[in-house]
Amino acid sequence: MMRDAAQFNPLDASDSRVTRPAFWGALPERWTSEVEETLVCCHVWQETHDVKSFFLRSPQGRTFSFEPGQFLTLELEIDGEAINRCYTISSSPARPHTLSITVKRVPGGKVSNWLHDNLRPGVSLRVLGPAGEFTCARHPAPKYLFLSAGSGVTPLMSMSRAHHDLAEDRDIVFVHSARTPDDIIFARELELIASSLANFRTSFVCERVGARTDWSGVTGFLSLPLLKLIAPDFMEREIFTCGPAPYMKAVRDLLDEAGFARERYHEESFSFETLTAEAEAPVEQPPADSSVETASFKITFAKSRREIQCGAQQTVLDAARQAGVRLASSCSQGMCGTCKVKLVSGQVEMKHSGGIRQREIDQGMALLCCSKPLSDLVVDK
Repeated sequence: MMRDAAQFNPLDASDSRVTRPAFWGALPERWTSEVEETLVCCHVWQETHDVKSFFLRSPQGRTFSFEPGQFLTLELEIDGEAINRCYTISSSPARPHTLSITVKRVPGGKVSNWLHDNLRPGVSLRVLGPAGEFTCARHPAPKYLFLSAGSGVTPLMSMSRAHHDLAEDRDIVFVHSARTPDDIIFARELELIASSLANFRTSFVCERVGARTDWSGVTGFLSLPLLKLIAPDFMEREIFTCGPAPYMKAVRDLLDEAGFARERYHEESFSFETLTAEAEAPVEQPPADSSVETASFKITFAKSRREIQCGAQQTVLDAARQAGVRLASSCSQGMCGTCKVKLVSGQVEMKHSGGIRQREIDQGMALLCCSKPLSDLVVDK
């Protein structure tokens, strides 16, 4: 006999008709990669012909806490090789039960192709993070300008989704550049957000029309005159930019031409995989000098309370990995800035390739992948 509908409680786990999701009921614990190293893929969504979003969940039902714009580090093993890659979280922190990363298939890209071909619901990944400083949460402002190109849309999408989910109708202009209209990632969702928030505006700039003969938007490239048309008050806005290196240089150049204040400009490299292609080239090592004393220094990680030993001719990142300390990293050549940390005390010899600014070095920051200790160190990690 069918039970009365009034007696049906959807939260009653004893009812045979109900399979209660893990996130219903008591407030779950927060996820940290130090406690639970592995996440499981629970959904895959095809965004464009060469872009997929992968949704990850904690097997233990823990929730995620992060700032919009931050990234995850995936610890993968592909063809017997251990590889770390960083991908920006594209989901909103206001939806804490899953994380998503959005990945473009890069021709010849070892990791992006592996993810597209192998990551499906039920597959587990070792994940480290979240980490990163490219976030509007740390730079509150009444008006923002988001500028992105290609896969660089992902951190700015996380920020936009957060404002939408929290009904934070901040004055935001989002300008995204793509090769063709069919290559615009999140096009429909961005239009939905714009229709839901009165002060959120989008504009798409496509290099060419492609197969979309009905495209009525802007074609060409972002320029200063075009930016003035789209956002006449851009000089008053906090600007966040993410995309390929040539795109970001073009944005910096046009903003410099306009006299925009650099302290209100923030950027993030969109593709660690592109950077690591150069890093994987063999590097000629100088001949060993037997006269160099093989000193060893103590490295203390203040937050995790770990202590390791690091040789004078060894990078701190290499020593940490050998000791089993998990640290976010990607290129291992001082280019991407993923392993940037604050040195509480001590000195290092650092030979980087542009992954850190001089002002950051002056503030005591260092890249562990290209830093060799000159003394005992205390690292704020």
